Amino acid sequence: MKQVYPISIEGGPSRTGSYILMLEEPLSGRRIPIVIGEHEAHGILIAKGMVPTGRPMTHRLMADLMANYGISLVSATIDRVADGIFYATLHTTDGFNPKDIDSRTTDAVTLALLCNAPLFVADSVLDECGTAATPAQKVPETPTIESLERELLRCEENEEYERAAEIQQQIEKLRHE
Repeated sequence: MKQVYPISIEGGPSRTGSYILMLEEPLSGRRIPIVIGEHEAHGILIAKGMVPTGRPMTHRLMADLMANYGISLVSATIDRVADGIFYATLHTTDGFNPKDIDSRTTDAVTLALLCNAPLFVADSVLDECGTAATPAQKVPETPTIESLERELLRCEENEEYERAAEIQQQIEKLRHE
């Protein structure tokens, strides 16, 4: 399993109302494009904080229900792909009992974002669907705020707090330039 991050949602070329969710595995730079619908794209953008809402939407409601009943999302995984359909699992716990829940991939991505849980992809899915970033897509040598924020999350998850503090300083410096 490799950890991946949603890096973009773009309008899809195939039909009206379709979008492409791009996931990236930062160590190799491989990306996985997933075709999603308009509502799913909107839900992910809300979870990323890019679309404000006045009231909680369905995924926020689900995350709040889980939290209020003591259920934590440990991680979400994209386990397999068959006939162009991605399959995902939510890994949850109430502190005593781990439970795995079958999920649509877009719901898994959205809840992982809302619950600040890591998102993983099976090596077989990455091998089958992952593409190398083209030279135009590669991350510039100067880190972006987005790439630093991903690294910051990784450091916090791994309890690398000194490195996380350094990255936070880099982010603040970039924001003030």
